[in-house]
Amino acid sequence: MTITAPKGFRAAGVTAGLKPSGKPDVALVVNDGPGDAAAAVFTTNRCKANPVLWSEQVMADRRAKAVVLNSGGANCYTGPQGFQNTHASAEQVAEGLGIGPIDVVVCSTGLIGDQLDAEKLSTGIAAAFTELSDDGGAAAAEAIMTTDTRSKQAVREGSGYRVAGMAKGAGMLAPALATMLVVLTTDADVDGSTADRALREATRVTFDRLDSDGCMSTNDTVLLMCSAASGVRPDDAEFFELVRQVCHDLAMQLLADAEGAEHEIAIEVVGAASESDAVEVGRAIARSNLFKCAVYGKDPNWGRILASVGTTGAAFEPDELDVAFNGVWVCRGGGPGEPRDKVDLTDRAVTVTVDLKAGTDSATVWTNDLTHAYVHENSAYST
Repeated sequence: MTITAPKGFRAAGVTAGLKPSGKPDVALVVNDGPGDAAAAVFTTNRCKANPVLWSEQVMADRRAKAVVLNSGGANCYTGPQGFQNTHASAEQVAEGLGIGPIDVVVCSTGLIGDQLDAEKLSTGIAAAFTELSDDGGAAAAEAIMTTDTRSKQAVREGSGYRVAGMAKGAGMLAPALATMLVVLTTDADVDGSTADRALREATRVTFDRLDSDGCMSTNDTVLLMCSAASGVRPDDAEFFELVRQVCHDLAMQLLADAEGAEHEIAIEVVGAASESDAVEVGRAIARSNLFKCAVYGKDPNWGRILASVGTTGAAFEPDELDVAFNGVWVCRGGGPGEPRDKVDLTDRAVTVTVDLKAGTDSATVWTNDLTHAYVHENSAYST
């Protein structure tokens, strides 16, 4: 089941030669309607890639009829020619569909600072049109991969409608959003305002809580397109929950494929005075290289966690903090708790729980360990 599982969508993924590897690198997803409501969230990085600058304009009216995506180049810091390449891509897709360029979202991913080969990109888009089909979702998901080791897809069934999605991302994962391109589709009949609220609420508790390495991308885009082809006007609560589930599923797939990671870590912060406090504490721990190295070495070093908590502005008393690894409370009341040797960090899944003893709010932030393989991958990425 792919992004074309909802009615009203066609997709394709082809090889244009933008990647030296010769792997697929251009994807096209088309919303055949009858509806064209859409919503998107973009990177909060002030240094934004050309496709983001273009797509922010497209999404001003919360409508979109197609999205074209390329891997093999971020089209960021590529000057006026780079923006022209983005505009030309939208124009080519629009011409092929008989719509306006302002209804075409553009996404790019890859190395920053390299100019895209406009001729290859154009040839790839033309090829994608010939491959468009209602079972082309898997090919599209493959074409947007960069250092990903596998494609990422998810589908959920609603009451007479579906929500589906595809994503790419394996490194540089940090709020907001994470270095990701995500396309969500639904055949539910919703307006742009409802789609926007559903997407923003979903990303707030999923993609925005994914913090693999503390590095924010220039190209992040999460797009939701709504075809209304099912004819079903969904219950808001159910629709919001299904969008959240698809986003969470994709976020966990991104985390599991983080470059070179050997552990996926859920940092649960409970007993917080506010949700924002819980998120701040979770992020501080997730971005501690010392903590991440400790988990890689299977060392339940809770002192590194307390040191990270202490860098935040959250409400807590240092001598009341509790910390657990996989349910073993190794720290109680800001001091030693159960013996560390009771903690088994052999499995990939690790849960760290921090109780601030300051309130009733909570939040979870997801991260991974820091490994030799991660350093190697990112030291050689551009060469």
